[in-house]
Amino acid sequence: MKGKVAIFAGPMNDMEFREYPLPDVGPDDILVKIRRANICGSDLHIWRGHGPGMPRKRATVSGHEMVGEIFGLGKNVRSDCLGQPLQEGDRIAYSYFVPCGACPACLNGSPACPFRYRYWMQDANESPHFRGAYGEYYYLHKGQTVCKIPPELSDEVVAPINCALCESIYGLDQIGIRLGDTIVIQGAGGLGLYAAAVAKDMGAAQVIVFDKLAERLELAKEFGADLVVNIDEVDEKKRREIVFDQTRGLGADVVGEFVGTPHAVDEGVRLLRPAGRYFWIGNITPGVESSLDPGTVVRGSQTIRGIAVYEPWVLPRAIDFLARRQDVYPFDKIISHTFPFEEINKAFPFANEGKAIRVSLLM
Repeated sequence: MKGKVAIFAGPMNDMEFREYPLPDVGPDDILVKIRRANICGSDLHIWRGHGPGMPRKRATVSGHEMVGEIFGLGKNVRSDCLGQPLQEGDRIAYSYFVPCGACPACLNGSPACPFRYRYWMQDANESPHFRGAYGEYYYLHKGQTVCKIPPELSDEVVAPINCALCESIYGLDQIGIRLGDTIVIQGAGGLGLYAAAVAKDMGAAQVIVFDKLAERLELAKEFGADLVVNIDEVDEKKRREIVFDQTRGLGADVVGEFVGTPHAVDEGVRLLRPAGRYFWIGNITPGVESSLDPGTVVRGSQTIRGIAVYEPWVLPRAIDFLARRQDVYPFDKIISHTFPFEEINKAFPFANEGKAIRVSLLM
């Protein structure tokens, strides 16, 4: 039996479909049949050639945000991360990275393992072949967090969980949202929308969302935003005045960056109050210059934190959040457009236009 994958063929190029035989499943591993795979902002960075580089001489399967069902179960795998029994056919959500468990980051309890993508970056021509989201199957290795999905959550709602929602939850947790905080969210894409809802759930009194698309800003209100600001209509000076007016002249307690542009970072610092906290998730590309003023940060005793990936506890809590709050927030609207997997080479240029919240591929 074989399965199809889409091979990354270089920046802005069409991906190439290939078929590989399904691998034997190791005793501690799982073979997943993918049901949905999404196009995340970082996938677009890679596709454009602006993000983390793909090895040119390898057949690489990109993509990481997905949901699937168990197709093959290793003989030693009996339960998920919460002890719930697993069997073939169960729908599962899972982390897309595998910490090594032995490096200084792992030994100090951080998920920022430099080897966490080691399976993803390997050649698809080598078994187990199915190493990314853009394929009909995905091979889960021992060490990847796995959670069973409750029946009340649809694939459409769960598909963005292992990246967009989990990253937002972890960023807000690590920067420390406190009861009564005012937070400014830069960007109303998938991560920013989730962040608005999660910040409210964590006790934020005021959520202010910046974006340039009116449709996204209207949706941000449905996700808990108290105030939205269109950056194409309101200049930077006026945006700062709005934030300070809303905070009695103090500035925001927290700012979260979800847009991936360095200028947002420069502006975000200027929106903070003294001793304010700023976390970055969207700017994933090394080597991009910023005019960030370090003196402002130091004199203001401000905290800046970069966030990449997350700890294992985040995934089950993300599922719980969706289940608890799906009657409050329109999680089904995060995926705004769906293409069949066979049309992946139409889906990427469409997503690249920047008008969608999340583009999804239906397997």
